[in-house]
Amino acid sequence: MRLHLTFPPLFHRLTIFFLLSSVLHSFTQAQQAPQKPADKPAAKDSAHTEPQNPAHIELLETKIRFEANGDSRKEVHTRVHINNELGVQQFARLNFDYNRSFQSIEIPLVHITHPSGGTADILASAITDNPNPAVVNAPAYQDVRVKSVRVLGLEPGDTLEYRVVTTTTHHPLAPDLWLDHSFDRSGVVSQQVFEVDLPTSRVVDSPPARRVEIRSNAATPPTIRQETDSNGSSRSIYLWQPPQTKSEKKTIEGNTENPQNPDVALSSFLVWGVLSQRLAVLVQPQVQDAAIVSDKALALAKTAVKPSQEIEALYNFVSREITTVDLPLEATGLRPRLPSEILTSGYATPEDKFVLLASLASSLNLRPEAVLPGTSLDAPSQLPSPSLFTRILTIWGPLEWCDPGLEVAPFGLLSPDLRGKKALRVFNPPESNPLADVIYPLWFTVPIDPPFPSSQKVTVEATLAADGKLSAKVHYNMRGDNELLLRIAFHQSPKDKWKGLAQLLSLSDGFRGQVTSVNASDPYATREPFSVDYEISQPKFVDWSKKPVRIPALLPQLGLPDPPAKPAPGAAIAPIELGTPLEVETQMTLHLPPGTITATTPTGTSVQRDYATFASQYSAKGQTVSASRHINFLLRQVPLERAADYNAFLRAVLGDEAQDFTLDRESTPGAAPKSAASQASPSSSPKP
Repeated sequence: MRLHLTFPPLFHRLTIFFLLSSVLHSFTQAQQAPQKPADKPAAKDSAHTEPQNPAHIELLETKIRFEANGDSRKEVHTRVHINNELGVQQFARLNFDYNRSFQSIEIPLVHITHPSGGTADILASAITDNPNPAVVNAPAYQDVRVKSVRVLGLEPGDTLEYRVVTTTTHHPLAPDLWLDHSFDRSGVVSQQVFEVDLPTSRVVDSPPARRVEIRSNAATPPTIRQETDSNGSSRSIYLWQPPQTKSEKKTIEGNTENPQNPDVALSSFLVWGVLSQRLAVLVQPQVQDAAIVSDKALALAKTAVKPSQEIEALYNFVSREITTVDLPLEATGLRPRLPSEILTSGYATPEDKFVLLASLASSLNLRPEAVLPGTSLDAPSQLPSPSLFTRILTIWGPLEWCDPGLEVAPFGLLSPDLRGKKALRVFNPPESNPLADVIYPLWFTVPIDPPFPSSQKVTVEATLAADGKLSAKVHYNMRGDNELLLRIAFHQSPKDKWKGLAQLLSLSDGFRGQVTSVNASDPYATREPFSVDYEISQPKFVDWSKKPVRIPALLPQLGLPDPPAKPAPGAAIAPIELGTPLEVETQMTLHLPPGTITATTPTGTSVQRDYATFASQYSAKGQTVSASRHINFLLRQVPLERAADYNAFLRAVLGDEAQDFTLDRESTPGAAPKSAASQASPSSSPKP
């Protein structure tokens, strides 16, 4: 069982349905080979050759006006055609996030046009303003809000039109300006308009420079015009209108080198050092109520005998005892709370967790730093912008990294989606020279390896009854990336939902049946591997009337990357990605009912490569059959020129997994003789 995981920018406390779906997707994506559905006859109606989207956005128009002092006004005008009931569900409620301490939202238009020509306007009473669900139990962050519109009476065939105006004043990073925007390339939007209105005084070529750089393709350059507003101020207006034909859209997509990079970028930060220094001022340790913080730090570290133990003690307290309020970095405007207030309240955003951790550490003469891993693969080459970051990590030196915002992550274990990315160092240069990008390194690389070897052990103790029922006890023991996934899933789910998690886990491993009980180790016990135990039963697992019966080894499938496709002419040759080095051991013991004869057992396999090794063993003794598979991923990559060798390794593993045990049973007294036709029928091969 090898999982290739992706994590969202922040581990939001989601609904249990979304959480379970995410777990299932993560497991099945890695462990089950994709199966292409049977081709269906193409519809002859040319108007329906492509699947219909639930809704189609006919117009998405965005206009943003910046003022010289950093204030802004953003207006979004959208017109949507609702195609079916799923589209009705998607647009039955419109939600808009904002922070009322420096933002306001107005919704001047919500209008429905029916196919018959009738219209309806949504009344102001349908608009609500509530705290973001993430801060419902966190009074200190009640300024983070969601304004919602309940769109009543929406039906398939309707056209929904709405305008939303967001005004930002006195942002904590003002008067600086920044903006990132990407165009839709999915085909859901017919017409896109994006306009940026800037004071010409902010767009100059000499210091203090304010750069505007286009990140869209050359096929869609902006049109630029100069205007004078009612106050006599000169304005520079940039307008982007991406082409709408399918051929032009394909050209845009084909020219996109990195889809994570924004199409349009704007920033007034001269260099990354300026942004780093501005952010450092906001997240630096607070000195108020220093005695309270110092007393807490000394109490936490009283049993530590060396700095590394002090660091881990502080990390464990902040990560476990302070509840994470998962909000994007910009949601609060990066306005830190006092450490004493955080201690009293018992909750904090990830950036406030860093403030508390750094304040506690400074009391012990430790100096952690904040780093911001970029969402873009080549963040250092982008225009400096706070919106390129969604996470904040803590480093205690080049080799010690941690993320207290995850709550249940072992010390030093980071989300796999961050590994190897560039992270911006948030600090004030000693000479207070923000332009010293070269003298003082601003970018670190997130460690690519976990702080300990990754391993997974799965044991299955199963019993097959005379009536064909299978009962099994499954035990998982994990260290590494998959451990983090399961810790978070079980930590964020109430115990009465654990059976659902185990059911998804069993399905992803190919175990058909009903989970009857489940238990998991304490998610906070991070010094030990995380373990999950569940029991599962499947009636009629085998049909003894068919002779012989073939059953697979009751083991999870080992997920290996698919063989590489032949690269397109001129395309970059990428290696085969194996992921983080990982050792996986799976073992199964199956107890058979009396009178069962084991006709054949699979043949064990052994394959040795420098990038991975695989070995399997199968045996039968009396009424017990056993199986084990052991795969060890030693390297992260296999060079593409060794694709043939990797394909041979992959075929050997898949061939081994396809082998079955063959069983037969002695005829029971009084059993009706089987007809010749039934004896000649293909034998059954049940799935676990």
